[in-house]
Amino acid sequence: MLGWALTFLVIALIAAALGFGGIAGTAIGIAKLIFFVAIILFVVSLIYGLVAGRRPPAL
Repeated sequence: MLGWALTFLVIALIAAALGFGGIAGTAIGIAKLIFFVAIILFVVSLIYGLVAGRRPPAL
């Protein structure tokens, strides 16, 4: 239990350092970029999966 408390303390300290520092604005821009790249990759994978589909096993 003490290990979890220390883990969350470290996470909270890192979040505070990033939130109260000037890095927050940059992090938002990077997060938006990663989000849109992930959405594009998801849509491409979905379309590829629908077009290719599962092939029946060869006899």
